[in-house]
Order: sequence, then structure tokens, then C-alpha cells
Amino acid sequence: MGHLLSKNGNRGNRLKKRKRKVLKRKKRNCFLQGPCMLCFIVHGNSGSLGNVGSSSGEDDGLPPEVSVSVSVSVSGSSKLALSSPDDCAKFLLSPRELAIWEAVPAKLLAPPCALFRAPPPAAAGASVSVSESADMVCKRKCTDVCRSAPCKQPRCCARQEVMENGGGAGAEDSSTGSAHRHLPLCPLPSSSSSCSSSCSEGVLGVGPELEESPGGTGSTSADTPLSQSSSPSCIHGLPLGDVPAENADNLSINHLPSSILLKVFSHLSVRERCLSVSLVCKYWRDLCLDFQFWKQIDLSGLQQVTDELLVKIGSWRQNVTELNISDCRKVQDFGVSSLASHCPGLLRYTAYRCKQLSDLSLSTVAAHCPLLQKAHVGNQDKLTDESLKKLGECCAELKDVHLGQCYNISDAGMVALARGCPKLQRIYMQENKLVTDKSVRAFAEHCPELQFVGFMGCSVTSHGVIHLTRLKQLSSLDLRHISELSNETVMEVVRQCRSLSSLNLCLNWSINDRCVEIIAKEGRSLKELYLVSCKITDYALIAIGKYSSTIETVDAGWCKEITDQGATQIAKSSKSLRYLGLMRCDKVNEETVERLVQQYPHIVFSTVMQDCKRTLERAYQMGWNPNNTSAS
Repeated sequence: MGHLLSKNGNRGNRLKKRKRKVLKRKKRNCFLQGPCMLCFIVHGNSGSLGNVGSSSGEDDGLPPEVSVSVSVSVSGSSKLALSSPDDCAKFLLSPRELAIWEAVPAKLLAPPCALFRAPPPAAAGASVSVSESADMVCKRKCTDVCRSAPCKQPRCCARQEVMENGGGAGAEDSSTGSAHRHLPLCPLPSSSSSCSSSCSEGVLGVGPELEESPGGTGSTSADTPLSQSSSPSCIHGLPLGDVPAENADNLSINHLPSSILLKVFSHLSVRERCLSVSLVCKYWRDLCLDFQFWKQIDLSGLQQVTDELLVKIGSWRQNVTELNISDCRKVQDFGVSSLASHCPGLLRYTAYRCKQLSDLSLSTVAAHCPLLQKAHVGNQDKLTDESLKKLGECCAELKDVHLGQCYNISDAGMVALARGCPKLQRIYMQENKLVTDKSVRAFAEHCPELQFVGFMGCSVTSHGVIHLTRLKQLSSLDLRHISELSNETVMEVVRQCRSLSSLNLCLNWSINDRCVEIIAKEGRSLKELYLVSCKITDYALIAIGKYSSTIETVDAGWCKEITDQGATQIAKSSKSLRYLGLMRCDKVNEETVERLVQQYPHIVFSTVMQDCKRTLERAYQMGWNPNNTSAS
């Protein structure tokens, strides 16, 4: 329409030529060749184009949201208010242009004033015409909706007009095929549909909200299929930024696709999903039953868990790969056996402090779950060698075993486990008094892949520990509270196990300064060294700082012979030290520690006062205020 607004002197000749060309090409749906500039004036309802709701506009039948008062600059200074369709036509079109317009057949173009007049309201029971101009685009050559509107306006803006006019969502009239279409509000998103498929369509479907509008027929158009969206960036088929303000209050979290909700729920614990989230609504309950949440079942500490629940889980989900029932006092052998019999793919089984369980549960797990890789059953008094023998017979893939404080386990079960599980990488025992050097030797001979070995408080001596030198992949060794452990054995293990990175020698009074010096010299990969309550002095700390370039953690707590000199020298000479434990080293002054904290901020010094200060700092960071604390 830009050529009609032109004020050039040769305008008449060009219009005559254009008229002849248009009359010859009657098959075209649009008389105009370029983008219709009037569309931006007629269909624009933003405040930047004029004042809305003039009195003259209301007299002509224009609704308040459509009537426009256009201010146009004339001769550089004067301004005219166009409040009616006739005024718009007379101002924008000269008499010659009006004559040309009227000469065009009515089939191709409506009268000029009709462009500036809003469509009449639909009668009750009649189908809603899709000729309203919600997209503010000029239709050319086709009857489909233009996919790229020149103005960013919500595509659901026509819904309010349809509801106010009382129109229903009827079939589209054939005579309005070349007119502009409304884009009504799309239906609620579906969890299984995708936004990309719906947004790629040329026409968005009529949503169920318009199926039963006041005075409507309740039927949808045959050529406007329903379109649903589930993309997080597209709600009701619309971009999030284009959602109308009147519909924003009606949106809820359930409008998100199910994949997003499942991702949110995955960060919650089983307790929160079962006791809170699943009670919100039926939809959330169904999401909480999704199979991905029941692959790894963590029921630790839930006293409500009984055999009945385990039986139901086994019957519902047979793809469980991990089960944790630690501290579940009401679970019996029957529930564990039932679940294990239905879940042959179980890989990790954890049941700490379940003293009511016996060999039956662990034996059933071993028999029905041949792919088991982890079995942590510490502090089960009723376990005996029979369950360990079953593990050795059926679970050749076992890699991680924790049998601490299972007091009825002896060398017979441990040897059978070592022989049947050659892929073991971690074995931990604690206070198993019936386990002796024979078990240590069996694991050293039959499990060459062992990386973590712990025999804290077991009846093990240097004769058994010396066999650990065969383990070339050993990286962590826990030898706390070994009654008969010599310095020579420890030094030989450090020399032979070149991959050793963590060594725990706490509660061994036989460990002296000479042993620590050799450890510092030979432990080329050692990063952690725990010497709590050992018989060491300042010389051991000075040797660590002098000879070791890899040790980062040293804990020398409760070593009564450590003084300010040892703490100062190791902090000064060690380039790798990051933690120094001095808990209850009574000969180390607190003033010295405060000075070291200031001089070496990269090192964490652990004393009673320093730990109390760090605890208070964390409490303040979390919002704790001593003034608000109750007297109780």
C-alpha cells in the first residue's frame, strides 16, 4: 500500500498502469503487490499508534480495543484525528485513488472504508469467522496464516473477542478463505507430545477451551487439527514470553512436560516422593511411579518399611539395580528374599545395622542375583560363614564387600569368598576377631585387583600383612588397631605397593619416628597419612616436610610428644601439605597455631579451638544468630 501513500507528481500514470495490470491478473487473491502498510495502522492495538476507545469509534460499532485514533503529521506540523473508517479512507486516499479503488471488482477488494471498520459481532449459534486480524499481517496468494507476523503480538488475543461476541468454534466459511485468521488458545500440553511438531504446522488448532463457548455450537473446525505442546519453551503452543497476561495466572507447574517434572522429582529422596509428592495429585502420583525412580531404591532409616512394601516393589518393578535398607528394623528375611527373587539384575545391596536379618536374606540375594557387585552388610550379628560361601559360589562379579562387626564370620567364610570372587576390589573388616592372617593371605593370593583393604581391629599380625605386598594395585590400606604390627612390615608394604595413596596407622603404639621417615621417603604416591595416637615425636613431622613432596594430609592427633617445633617445621618446609591434625597435642600452644594460621592460610590446622571457630563460622553463614537462640 506504500505506493498509494506516495505524493509524487507521476502518481497518476503509475496508478493507471497498475490498474491495467491488476485487471488482467484477476486470479490473484490480493490487489496489492507489496506488504500492506495499512495493516499496521488498522490492526494495531498498541498505545504507540494512538488513543484507544474514542467516542466516535464506539458510535461506528468499533469495540474499545479495536478503535484507533491515528495522529498523522500533515505539512510538518498539523495533526488530524482519524476516528472513523470513512475519515481514514478519505485522508489516506485521494479522490483519484478512491475512484481507482471503486473501479476494482468487489470480488477482489472490499470498499475502502471496510478496511478501517472492525468486523461485526457473530450472531448466536453462528460459526466464528476467522477473518479477524490477530496477526496483523497482509494475506497474499494463499489462505494459510502467515508464519512470521511483522508484529510481536500474542496469538491468543482473539479468544477474548470471540467470547465477548458469543461466537462458537464453528467451521470456516469458504467466502473468508483469503481473510486473516484468528489464532486461538491452544490446548493443554501433553507429556508425550513435542513442541517442534506443533510449532511446525502452519495453523494452530482450536483448543478445548473454545469448544463450548457461550452461544457456540461446541464443535471444532474440520481443517484446524488439535495441536499440543510439551516443550519447556512453548506453553499452549506459544512462546513463554507471548503468553497473554489474562492467561498467565491460570498456568501451573503441571503445564510443564513430564520430562521436566521427572527431572525435578529425581532430586528428591524416596521419602519425599512417597510421603509428600505422590500425595499432591493423581498426575504426580503416576510420575512418582516412573520406572527410573525404582531402579535405585534407598529406604535407609525408614522405620515404616516392612516386608509387604518390599514384596510390592518386587512385583511392580523387576528392574531394580540398587537396594539400600540400612537401619530398617522391621524388614525381615522374607521381604528381602521376595524382592531379590524378582530382581535378578540387582547390582548393589546395602543393609547396615539390620540385626534382625540372617543368612537367609544374603544367601537368597546371592542365589538370585548373579550380577551382584556390591554387598555391604556390616553390623549383622546373625551372619555366618554360610552366606559368605554362597556369595563365593554364585557372585563371581562381586567387587565391593563390607563385613565390619559381623562377629560370627571366620576364616572359613572369608577364604571361600576370596576364592570365588577374583574380581574383588574392596574388602573391609572391622572388629572381626575370628578373622586372622589366613584370610589376609587368601585375599592377597586370589584377588589381585584389590585396591582397598581394611582389617581394623581384626586378629591380624605382621605375618598376614606382609602378604599384601603382592597387591600391585593397592591404593588404600587401613591397619588401625592391629595388635602385632611391626615397623619393618609397614615399611616393606610401602616400598612394594607403589600405588599406595592412603595409609591409616592410627592406634598402633609400635609405629615410631623411623617408620614414618621411611614412609615419607618411599611413599612416592602417598597423599594421606594418619598417625593418631602413635608413638611419634617432632622428628616424624620434620621428616615428612623434608622428604615428602606428595603428602597432603597428616593427622597426628593425640600424639603427646608433638610440640610447637614440629608443627612449625612441617608447615614451613612442606610444599604439598594442606591439612595438619593437632587435636589434643597438649604441648602445642594455641598462640603458635594462630600464628601458623595467619602465615600459611592454605593449610587447615585442626585443634579444639580452631574446629570450634570453623563450626561457629559455618553457623553464622547459615543464618544462626545467638541473640535469637532460646534460653532452653
